[in-house]
Amino acid sequence: MNNQEMDIFKIISAAGDSRGSAFEALRLARKGKFTEAEAKMQEAKEKSIDAHDVQTKLITSEINGDKTETSLLMVHAQDHLMTSILARDLIEEMIGMLKEQSTAAALQ
Repeated sequence: MNNQEMDIFKIISAAGDSRGSAFEALRLARKGKFTEAEAKMQEAKEKSIDAHDVQTKLITSEINGDKTETSLLMVHAQDHLMTSILARDLIEEMIGMLKEQSTAAALQ
C-alpha cells in the first residue's frame, strides 16, 4: 500500500469515527445526558479535524505538483468525510433542539 492509499484510509477511518461519535452524542442527548453528549460532539469535531488535515495535506501536495490519482477509493474517502461533517452539523442542531425542549419542559 502506498502513502496516498494510507492517507485515504486515514480519511475514511477518522470520518467514520467522527460520525460514530456524533451519533453517540445524539443517543446521549435523547437520554438527557447533555454534558456527556457535548463531550462526544467535541470528540466528533476532533476526528473531523484529523480527517480534514489529511485531506488538506493531499490537496496541498497536488497544488505543489504531485499529481493525486483520482480513484474510487479517493471518491469513497471524500464521500465519507462530507457525509460525516453533514451528519455532525445536523446532530449538533438536533441536540440543541433537545436541550430547548428539555428546558421548556422543566419550566412547565
